[in-house]
This record gives sequence, C-alpha cells and structure tokens, in this order.
Amino acid sequence: MSATRIDGKAFAARLRERVGAHALNFAKVADRKPGLAVVLVGEDPASQVYVGAKGKACLAANMESFEHRLPADTSEAALLDLVHRLNRDETVDGILVQLPLPDSIDEQAVIAAIDPDKDVDGFHVINAGRLSVGQSGFVPCTPMGCMMLLTDRLGDLSGMEAVVVGRSNIVGKPMAQLLLDANATVTIAHSRTRDLADVVRRADIVVAAVGRPEMIRKDWLKDGATVIDVGINRLPPEPGREKGRLVGDVAFDEASEVAGAITPVPGGVGPMTIGVLLRNTVVAAYRHAGLEVPEGL
Repeated sequence: MSATRIDGKAFAARLRERVGAHALNFAKVADRKPGLAVVLVGEDPASQVYVGAKGKACLAANMESFEHRLPADTSEAALLDLVHRLNRDETVDGILVQLPLPDSIDEQAVIAAIDPDKDVDGFHVINAGRLSVGQSGFVPCTPMGCMMLLTDRLGDLSGMEAVVVGRSNIVGKPMAQLLLDANATVTIAHSRTRDLADVVRRADIVVAAVGRPEMIRKDWLKDGATVIDVGINRLPPEPGREKGRLVGDVAFDEASEVAGAITPVPGGVGPMTIGVLLRNTVVAAYRHAGLEVPEGL
C-alpha cells in the first residue's frame, strides 16, 4: 500500500485564485481593494522571508499590502500605538503582527490590542472564544487550511476518530475545535499522554503538530489513516551539504506505507497558511464594508 500524496501546494494555488477573484469583485463594489497590514519588529531572517512572501501574495491576489517594518528596539508602547492606528484605518481590513516579537514586548498584549474583526490570524481571545462556542469569527490560518485539505480528501468527517498531537493555541486547540464542529470524535494528545502511540493508532485522522522531527512512525498509524503533518523541522546537515533536510513530525516515507493519504513536508500544509490568510482578509473586507460574504470564499 502506498499513501495518496495530499498536494497542499496545488490546493493553495486554487484557493488563492478563488480569493483573488473575490477580491476583484470586492474592489468593483467598494471602490478599493481589500487591505492587509503586516507588522514586522526586528530583523529575524525567517520572519523577513514570511513578511515578504505575504506581501507578494497580497499583490498577486488583487489586494493591498501595507508593510510596517520597525527596528528591534521599538518599544511596546510604540507598537501598540501603531496597532491602534491600524484599527482605525478604513483602508486596512486585516492586521497581522509577525511573531515572534522581541523579548521586551508582551506578545499577548499586542494580540489583545488588535480589533478582533481585523484579527485575520485568528489569535485574539475573542476569536478563540467565538470558535469555541460556534460563532462566526476568524480561525487561525494553519488549522483552517488543514480542515480544507481534510474535507477535500474525505468529505463528511462525521463519526470519524481524530487525534491531534499537540495542544498549542495556534494549531492544536483550534484544530481540535474545528474537527469537533465537523462531528468527528476528537482526542488531543501531547508529550505527557500515556501510551501515545496506542492513542494515535486509533485514529482515522491524525494531525501532527508537536514540533518533533519524524516522531510519528509507521507503527503508530492505523491502516488507511489520513495524516496531516503540520510540523516543519530542519535536521542537522548531512556530510557535504550546507543545510539539513526539512522534515515534518511524521516519518513520511515509512508512514506512506500504511496511511491512506498524507501531506508531504514541504508542500503540504505550509502553502495553505498564506492562502487562508488571504481568504480571511477578503472575508474581513466584505464584513468591514457591510457586504455579504460570498459563498465559497
């Protein structure tokens, strides 16, 4: 048996094309493009790459990108002042503050300052609460992208047993809530779960978001399980190579021998995150303008 490879890159490309069409329609009605403000504090190399990619993706999807690059010694008060100004800016529909922030700044205070209706990352406690009680709000981009891949692959998830390995506020907890809302039976597992391999082995759906390279092995999986690998880890470089390989939290090659379908790393969940961010921003724009959000967005 060889697992079907779930192509997140191709799915994300279709999502971005669809979002771009809705953004174009919005601009015709509202006489402006949907706008995403991205704030970067400091010069973290990975964050700079992410911010640049988000800006290019916005422009390609018929949206406005407002980048605010601040020095690493920016005070918390100055950052909060910028967030409050973006909250009031009528051309800005979504606000994303790139994490991590310098140690001198309280991340939770900054997230809490963002208008929940512009919180397209879905990290604000109000959006977390909306998700937990089934109200309309913004869901963190990575778990929403995972759900899109799952429903595209499996259709109705009702009655399926799902195990989420990882309990972070950004992925694990919202992922579990989305699966529960889809009528799956959900277990959240983590590093202190007893007999973790046995728990994972029960699952029809496994979402790995624990941040440990290739932790989930072939013998942890039920035959035919659908595996969504959120992890992205760089291994130490092999002799003669400058960089180590990127791998997920699942041992891909051996897991593919028993899984029914699996996301690769890279090229699986990763591309979905920016696609969902763009989608959330366009949804925010429609709501901000008092327009009905189009079906299928």
